[in-house]
Amino acid sequence: MDRLESMTILLAVVDAGSLSAAARHLGMPLANVSRKVAALEAHLNTRLLHRTTRQLSLTEAGHSYVAACRRILEEIGEAERIATGEYAVPKGELTITAPVMFGRLHIVPVVAAFLARYPDIEIKLVLTDRVLHLMDEQVDVAVRIGDLPDSSFVATRVGTVRRVVCASPGYLAAHGTPTAPGDLAAHACISFEVLESRRAWVFGTGKAAQSVPVHSRLAVNTVDAAIAAATLDAGVIRVLSYQVMDALRGDRLRIVLAPFEAAPLPVSLLHKGQAPLPLKLRAFLDFVTPLLRAVALDVSPARVGVPHTRRPAAPSNSRD
Repeated sequence: MDRLESMTILLAVVDAGSLSAAARHLGMPLANVSRKVAALEAHLNTRLLHRTTRQLSLTEAGHSYVAACRRILEEIGEAERIATGEYAVPKGELTITAPVMFGRLHIVPVVAAFLARYPDIEIKLVLTDRVLHLMDEQVDVAVRIGDLPDSSFVATRVGTVRRVVCASPGYLAAHGTPTAPGDLAAHACISFEVLESRRAWVFGTGKAAQSVPVHSRLAVNTVDAAIAAATLDAGVIRVLSYQVMDALRGDRLRIVLAPFEAAPLPVSLLHKGQAPLPLKLRAFLDFVTPLLRAVALDVSPARVGVPHTRRPAAPSNSRD
């Protein structure tokens, strides 16, 4: 039995959620996948998977064994990268993940420029608003928006974004401009359920933070839909500043309640910090970091005509 192959197949089954999905992903007959997993369980003399007609889950032994398999295969991959010269010249594949809209607006352009500079590097770009785990899902670099939990990962701050409240000029002309968070009770609000509660928005920071009830006449599940509705005079939205930059510059939306905003959210590049750092990863970080720092992610008040004195935090490197 080729145990490394069996480990790889087992991880594919766990990640895909079923034997049949793993077989499709691997391009193998289902019978072969099932036989390899069964042979591995027989070799270990323990059950790794609970199988039912509807779902598949790991046993307690399976959880620990799968974690070990990931470490072993990663170490083998690292040894192969060293042997093939990946640490001598920038080459190989990088997996990058970022939030959907941020990735489309800011990561896709720098990735395109990076690929033009480094023809021996291939990139798999995963745009999702779901937080992918760097270890479990084999991600090399993740763009994170928000405060990071303590961990052994390495984070490089590349900027900040504001949480802004906006409405269209037409809506404000018809319903008035809110001058304090409490005024929102009299306004129609559009909520984006992934980002905000439908019932309350939080303003301020720390002890000064206040939760303000809002009347959510429209709830949507994508930020694009929320922004589109707001530009059509449907109500007030609260989103991240970069998401409405074009609408603000075109005067299709205007920022309100700027003095009451919470502290800006950091934007960071997160990676596992392995040593030595693969040259392909170092090349990407060195290339993309200054480009992202040059982007006005915070929506400069000077450009959108909103009085605001808060400045974004200076870029810095940190371990998170």
